[in-house]
Amino acid sequence: MVLSSVLGFPRIGVNREVKKAVEAYWGGKISADELTKVSAEVKKYNWTNVKAKGVDLVPSGEFSLYDHVLDHSASFNVIPKRYLGHGLSALDIYFAMGRGRQADGVDVPACEMKKWFDSNYHFVVPELSDETDFKLNFNKAVEEYNEAKALGIETRPVVLGPVSYLVLGKPAREAKPGFQPISLLPKLLPVYKQLLAELKAAGATSVQIDEPILVLDTAAYLEKQYATAYSELVPVAPKIVLTTYFGRLDSNLTFVAKLPVAGLHIDLDRAPAQLNATLAAVKPTSLVLSLGVVSGRNIWKTDFQAAIKLGQKAIDTLGSDRVIIATSSSLLHTPVTLSSENKLTAEQKDWFSFALEKASEVAVIASVLSGSQDAQVTALLEQNKKSIAARRAFETNSNDAVRKRVAAITPEMLNRKSPFAVRLEVQKKHLDLPKFPTTTIGSFPQTKEIRTTRAKLGKGEISQAEYDKFIEKEIETVVRFQEKVGLDLLVHGEPERNDMVQYFGEQLDGFVFTQNGWVQSYGSRYVRPPIIVSDVSRPFPMTVRWSSYAQSVTKKPMKGMLTGPVTILNWSFPRADVSREIQAKQLALALRDEVNDLEKAGISAIQVDEPAIREGLPLRRSDWDTYLTWAVDSFRLATAGVTDTLQTHSHFCYSDFGDIFPSIQRLDADVISIEASKSDMKLLQTFKEYGYSNEIGPGVYDIHSPRVPGEQEIKDRIAAMLEILPDHLLFINPDCGLKTRGWKETEASLANLVAAARWARQQFA
Repeated sequence: MVLSSVLGFPRIGVNREVKKAVEAYWGGKISADELTKVSAEVKKYNWTNVKAKGVDLVPSGEFSLYDHVLDHSASFNVIPKRYLGHGLSALDIYFAMGRGRQADGVDVPACEMKKWFDSNYHFVVPELSDETDFKLNFNKAVEEYNEAKALGIETRPVVLGPVSYLVLGKPAREAKPGFQPISLLPKLLPVYKQLLAELKAAGATSVQIDEPILVLDTAAYLEKQYATAYSELVPVAPKIVLTTYFGRLDSNLTFVAKLPVAGLHIDLDRAPAQLNATLAAVKPTSLVLSLGVVSGRNIWKTDFQAAIKLGQKAIDTLGSDRVIIATSSSLLHTPVTLSSENKLTAEQKDWFSFALEKASEVAVIASVLSGSQDAQVTALLEQNKKSIAARRAFETNSNDAVRKRVAAITPEMLNRKSPFAVRLEVQKKHLDLPKFPTTTIGSFPQTKEIRTTRAKLGKGEISQAEYDKFIEKEIETVVRFQEKVGLDLLVHGEPERNDMVQYFGEQLDGFVFTQNGWVQSYGSRYVRPPIIVSDVSRPFPMTVRWSSYAQSVTKKPMKGMLTGPVTILNWSFPRADVSREIQAKQLALALRDEVNDLEKAGISAIQVDEPAIREGLPLRRSDWDTYLTWAVDSFRLATAGVTDTLQTHSHFCYSDFGDIFPSIQRLDADVISIEASKSDMKLLQTFKEYGYSNEIGPGVYDIHSPRVPGEQEIKDRIAAMLEILPDHLLFINPDCGLKTRGWKETEASLANLVAAARWARQQFA
C-alpha cells in the first residue's frame, strides 16, 4: 500500500488566529495561558482536518508562534547571553530573540533574520560559539506528539536536522576567529539523541528529520558529518525519514543513499528530473522513497495524471510498500484553505489548491496508486482531469501586444543614457542634497485608522472621493513630519497601499487576488500573495497621482516608490506555463511606463525595490548565471528609460548579498539601500571586498523590532560605515520600510537618525 504524507501545515490559523493572539500577548491584552489555548485550537484544527482528508502521515511539532528555527534554538538552549538575566519568562525571552525588546528596563535588539532558502519566509539565525551550552530545555516534538495523541490522532513528528541547524547558524559575537558552527556537531548530537529517544519512548514510530541544506552545493563537503550524525541518531530514534526539499540532491545523493535511515524524501515539484537517479541509488537499499509530487510552494491544482505517472515509475522500481506520496515541502508557504474564498470566479477557483486541498490531493494520488476502486476516488480523478484541461485551454490565450513588446526588447533599452559618474554630478545639482543625505525606505506606519478607512471603502461605506481626501490628509501628515524632523529626501508614506506587491498587482492586468490567502513571512507578519494567471500589462498609471500630490505639498525632493519586477514575481504565485523570465520582463515593461510617467510628472527620484532578487536565486550555483542575467536585465529594463537627472534607488533586505554583489553593481541604480544593522554590519565587508562605485545607504537601525535605537548607536554605525565607504556616496536610512511600526517609535528613531547624520556632517566635514 502506498502511504500519503504532508510535510508540514500552515500554523497561522484559518482566520489568522495566531497572529491576532501573538500580537495581543505582546500588547498585554491576553496572558500566556490564553495564547497557549489559541495555539492548541489551531493545532487541533490542523491535525484533525489533515487527517480527515485521508492523509496517513500527519505532521506534528512544526507549529510555531514565531519561527521553527527559533523554536529549536530555544529548545536547545541556544540563547545569546544578552537575553538572559533580565527576569524575563522563557516565552518573553523567545519573543525578544525574534523581535527585540525595549520595555521595563530591558533593551535588547532582535537576532538576525535571513530568508529560508529561496522563499519569502524569514528564519531567525542561531548564534553559536564554543561557549554554546547545548541542553534540552523542553522537548517540543514530544509535547505536540502527545497533544495530538490525546485527540486520538497519530502523527509523525517533524524536527529540523542537526547538520542543517548548525549550517544555518552563524558565529556569535564572542566566537573565535575562524569558528565554524558545524564544529559543534559532537556537542549537539547528545541533545538530539535525547530528543529522539524521548519521542520513541512516547510511542512515535517514525520521525521526519528535515535536512534542507542537502540541496545546496555546500552539503557536498559534509559527507562525514552526515555519516557521523545519523549513525548515532538512528539506533535511538523512531524510524527516520530524511527530508529534503526546494531542489535536487545531485551528487549529494551518493552519500545520502548510504545513510542508515529508514526513508528519504525528495522534491519532485522543483526538481522532477532527479527521480531516475534517486531510484537507481535507493533500489539496492531498503530505503522507503517519499515523492514530493504535490507542490508545497504554489497554489496550482496538481495534475493527477502527471503525479501518478511519477509515482507508478517509483512503484515499478521499488514496490508499493517502499513509496510514499507527499507534498514537496511543508505547506507553510501556501494559504490554509480555498474554502475561505468566495469572490473568485468558479473558473478561477477551479485552477487552485491551497494547503487543505493539497492534503486531499496527496491522499487521492496515493489511493489511486494503491489500486483503489472507490467511486469517490474515481470521481475526483475524473474531476481533476477536467480541471487541468480547462486551465490548459485558458493558458492558450495571450495578449499579443504584450508578447510582441517583450519580443521587441533591445540591449539599448537596458542602459541609462550616461554612466553613473556623469549622472552623479547632474543629480547633485538638481536635487541639492546635503552630505550624508537622510531618507527612509518608503512606507510609514499603517495605523488602525488607515486600515479601517480602507476597509470602509471596500465595503462601500465611504465614497472614492472621501477615501482620496483621507489619503491626501495622511500623505500631508507624513510629509510635514519629515520636514519637521529634518529628513532630506522625502517619501509620501504609502498610506494608500495594502501591500508592496498586492497594491501593484491590483492595478495590473493579469493578476487575481484572494480574500484570505494569507502566508507567513516572519513572526506575525503575514502577506497575501497575488496570483499571476495571464500576460501582465499596465492599463493606466498606478502611483503618479499620489507621488505628484506629495511633491505638491513640499519644496523638498520626493521619491516615487515602486516595487521591482523580480520582487513582484517572487512575492506572487507565478504562472506555471510561462517562464519566470518572460513574466519578469512583462512586469518590467509595465514598470518602465510607470517610471517614465513619474519623471514626466516632476518626480526627481524613484525607488524601485528589489528585496527579493537574492531569494529568487537558484539553490545550485550552476544555475545562477541564467537567473541573474534576466533578473538584472528586468530591473534595468524597468529603470533605464529616464534622463540623467532622475535619481534611481533600489532597496534590498535580509539576504546574503555578498555572493551576488557583482550583479547588484550591474543593476546600475544610482543609490541602493540595504539591510545591515541586524547582521552586525557584516555586509560592509562585502563592500570592502568588491568596492561599490554608486551611492549607497546601509541601514542604520532595524525596523522589524519595536525598540528605538539610541543616537550614539546610530553614530557608531555611521562611523563604521565610513571606515569602508567613501563619504561622498553615503546615504543615511533605516533598514527597511516603517509600515509595521508605531508612530511613537518611528518619530523617536528618525529623530535620532537625523541627529546622528548632522553629527556626521560636522565630524566628517
